[in-house]
Amino acid sequence: MTYHGRTAGPNLLKNHNLRKVVVIGLDGLEPSIVEAMLAAGELPNLARLGSASGEGVARIATTSPAQTPVAWSTFATGVNPGGHGVFDFLRRDPARYTLDSGLNHYEQKNALLPPKAVNQRRGTTVWDLLSAAGIPSTILRCPCTYPPDRLRGTLLAGMGVPDLRGGFGTSTYYTTDPAAAPRESENVVAIVDDGRGPVATHLIGPRNPRSRADCHLEIQLVRGPEPDGLTIRSNGEPREIQVREGQWSGWLKVKFKVGPLQSVHGIVRFHLIQFQPTIILYASPVNFDPAAPLFPISSPPEYARQLAGEIGKFYTTGMVEDHNGLINERISEEAFLAQCEDAWRERRAMMEHELARFDSGLFYCLFDTPDRVQHMLWRFREPEHPANRGRPPVPGLERGIQDHYRRGDEVVGQVLDHCDDRTLLIVLSDHGFSSFQRQFHLNSWLLEQGLLALQPGLAPGHEAGDFLRGIDWSRTQAYAMGLSGLYLNLQGREGKGIVRPDDADALKRTIAEKLTGVRDDDRGRVAVRSALPREQVYSGPFVAEAPDVIVNYAAGHRVSWSSSMGGVAAGSLHEDNTKKWSGDHCIDPALAPGVLFMNRPFRRDSARLADLAPTILDALGVARGPLMEGSSLGT
Repeated sequence: MTYHGRTAGPNLLKNHNLRKVVVIGLDGLEPSIVEAMLAAGELPNLARLGSASGEGVARIATTSPAQTPVAWSTFATGVNPGGHGVFDFLRRDPARYTLDSGLNHYEQKNALLPPKAVNQRRGTTVWDLLSAAGIPSTILRCPCTYPPDRLRGTLLAGMGVPDLRGGFGTSTYYTTDPAAAPRESENVVAIVDDGRGPVATHLIGPRNPRSRADCHLEIQLVRGPEPDGLTIRSNGEPREIQVREGQWSGWLKVKFKVGPLQSVHGIVRFHLIQFQPTIILYASPVNFDPAAPLFPISSPPEYARQLAGEIGKFYTTGMVEDHNGLINERISEEAFLAQCEDAWRERRAMMEHELARFDSGLFYCLFDTPDRVQHMLWRFREPEHPANRGRPPVPGLERGIQDHYRRGDEVVGQVLDHCDDRTLLIVLSDHGFSSFQRQFHLNSWLLEQGLLALQPGLAPGHEAGDFLRGIDWSRTQAYAMGLSGLYLNLQGREGKGIVRPDDADALKRTIAEKLTGVRDDDRGRVAVRSALPREQVYSGPFVAEAPDVIVNYAAGHRVSWSSSMGGVAAGSLHEDNTKKWSGDHCIDPALAPGVLFMNRPFRRDSARLADLAPTILDALGVARGPLMEGSSLGT
């Protein structure tokens, strides 16, 4: 076989001498940054790995859309989103026009039984096929693995695991300001602090399943023993925990009583924002206690408890890094990065512990932190970014993203040292990254086109609200929510649909044609590169669950915060993104490829995420799944 003008050696993946496949995911690594850092000699271990394949770094095509849960689901199953059913972070209930998680949902078939979590990701995973062949897998924190898959081996669920309140992560902000209002994914607790005595307050836990009232755990804030610190007293474990101003506490183990015979166990950390003149305190989302989760978060169920017993407590929520605290401007960049450092240290401890005892089959570990750091620090790469307007510079953060690439490189070096000549090592990112400077109000565009209508008397903006609440469905043909596209208000599918099924295809084509090439005149450039009916993008049994029209944005642009949550904004169709969430990857997938490295020669032309599952199976001598679309990258 020839490739890039050179003759490749024998197919090392098909000689069945390989015993182990190790996959390290570095979420969101951007090829252009990796290439620049490789050229500067800043990533020596990735350079070493690239030399082993003879070609250096490769680019790997991501999914449509280029979103973490979608991409890693394709990695796991070898099929496009139409084959596994994950299309976005959010999905809607068409009958009720409500928004829900796109990763999993809860079903309650009997009022006497607790609800059951159901994974939105369908399809057959690579570890399913390996298990059927008697080959073990160790899977650490792969997205869309909650509830956890049964397998031969062990699995710790990743993105999709909720906090104790059932969301992606709800924090609590303690302040003496009685006018403070909750921001995104946040509770606010008003406290009374005279600057001297103890402050009595509470930690907010899950809702009581019967009364729907919040469960509380009483806590007391006492100044000292450090001159700039607090002691937090509770009935948790430990009974007293200290935190100093500007720092994070250790883990506090807590228990909330939700019924006469039932308690829910969690773990939480605190960040002391201000010590004097009055206390301002921040509590992380309450995570499932890995030693006693309400629902299983691992397979087998006892694995999470065993792992915590061996490496200590660890974050269990699907999105560990506390980006909402920084978006809401409750915590500083320094506090965010300190928390990211703790999360990275926990993940590395997991990897080291499991890698030390891994001797055959598949090993997978995902490091999410590079993705979260790029979302929050991208603005420091671009002095002209709108998110910098009115904010003082933070010295040193212009290289914050590269610092985390270097940490990823250190992990790669550590893993390389574990690999013998019967190990295939794969290092990849699920997508790349770009700036997010401008947002497009897609629902406002639909309103302007006469395809969406507001209820009588409502104006765009605050009056219209979010979550599709202000829409007049009797006069609406199309609406947007989520990050990847829009939906028709279809008869027989939507609760108040008006578009006849016979007219749907023509309407989708018309909308796609009008959206393609939409310009941001204030910037003098195209904002929407293309829009496509879903049938041109997906195939498989779950295409009917996808948005009807997929919208692919130009670099620097994205759907607006308002439209993603079902809102209809006032003013211009295009607006600056001034949030600290300043980088993104929800753009045309052709502009957001990931990176791919292997320690053996591999087919690099047109590599895509769907090829990874067949490649892993090929290396371990297992037949490709019958529905898999990808092909082995072995040369």
